[in-house]
Amino acid sequence: MSTEAELRRRNIGEGDSLGESQLKPEDISKQAPQESTTAESSDHVDSEEEKLPEEKDVEEMAKTLPQGTNKAPEVLTEVLSGLPDKWKNWVIRGIFTFLMISGFCCIIAAGPLALMITTLLVQVKCFEEIISIGYSVYRIHGLPWFRSLSWYFLITSNYFFYGENLVDYFGVAVNRLDSLRFMIKYHRFLSFCLYCIGFVWFVLSLVKKYYMKQFSLFAWTHVALLIVVTQSYLIIQNIFDGLIWFIVPVSMIVCNDVMAYMFGFFFGRTPLIKLSPKKTWEGFIGGGFATVVFGLVFSYWLCQFQYFVCPIRYSTTAGRMVLECTPGYLFQPQEYAFTLFGSQRSISIYPFMLHSLSLSIFSSVIGPFGGFFASGFKRAFKIKDFGDMIPGHGGIMDRFDCQFLMATFVNVYISSFIRTASPQKILNMVFTLRPEHQLQLFNKLKESLEERNII
Repeated sequence: MSTEAELRRRNIGEGDSLGESQLKPEDISKQAPQESTTAESSDHVDSEEEKLPEEKDVEEMAKTLPQGTNKAPEVLTEVLSGLPDKWKNWVIRGIFTFLMISGFCCIIAAGPLALMITTLLVQVKCFEEIISIGYSVYRIHGLPWFRSLSWYFLITSNYFFYGENLVDYFGVAVNRLDSLRFMIKYHRFLSFCLYCIGFVWFVLSLVKKYYMKQFSLFAWTHVALLIVVTQSYLIIQNIFDGLIWFIVPVSMIVCNDVMAYMFGFFFGRTPLIKLSPKKTWEGFIGGGFATVVFGLVFSYWLCQFQYFVCPIRYSTTAGRMVLECTPGYLFQPQEYAFTLFGSQRSISIYPFMLHSLSLSIFSSVIGPFGGFFASGFKRAFKIKDFGDMIPGHGGIMDRFDCQFLMATFVNVYISSFIRTASPQKILNMVFTLRPEHQLQLFNKLKESLEERNII
């Protein structure tokens, strides 16, 4: 059977070659113009400008991007000039880590509004760093409107997401302003219209010989929006559920990053992952253990303060956001009994500490993969850092690559295991109804409460 199959394949091959050899020169000349006409009629132009950048070109262009790991103020560089490069980087990194943590504490003390503004600023800077890489790699500085389009989509996305938060948490106050009532009622429609304007703008800006680059950057912009804007929206939602849901996860990522660096610096011997050659198993395990312990201790301390555990709500009487409440079940000490060596024992802890354990395990096991993802991204484009804003660390995105993944997990965790129906949100929806519908709802609710002997 195999011999017959081989003979058939040979006959087919000979037939093909024979058919080609029997073509007359004039037949070939007739086909050539037809093929060229088809190529000319195509919109695609295979020019040098159209081709995506080669690896060697990416490497050359990456050299023009700012890098911050080895950057430091001149005064500090002179003071540390006698140290080896390894220890010099360690000291610089330590100094600016301390400054960032101190600044973070000051922002927390300034209140939730300061945290939200900081989140917005960090988001804008991260977006700028990601988009700048795209501009450099794809060499599109001369393309019409593309930089403006990227920032337009950022503004449009923020209008949609921050508007959603405004409607959810400040709907009662905003609805009192006649000038904003229309924008609240048709917020999603207006957001979609704004996006359509940007979409049409992009299509009209297409240039024939730059199609591939323009569509690549269009996709690049939307991926950046997905990574940065969506996550910052989730972070702000976490803040509204209580500052503790923001501070604890963020602090866990910082602790894991710092302690993994310390353990790896002093004890690291075994490489962890090829994407990030400096990461070691010793750093990964040591950082994870330190994060779990830190999370439990830090959560216990924060649970004692209303400022951190109360959900943020807008007070119409005070005319501002307030952090006052009776702490819920999660933030009140509870007795837990257990058996140890045959004897019954009990311990009093805050239930939130058990949830904190879940958060710390995620931040130390899965969280670092956000950093590995960023490392792979940087390796793909032959760069060491996203920017040079923070000496010893790189850009803002270099410090927040794990935070975005953690923010998504916390938001999903809260919605799955913690959050219940919020009376504040229901009231916001009720106040948007017409007066006759509000009265109808009131009568129905009163009737139901009376039937159950609640009132």
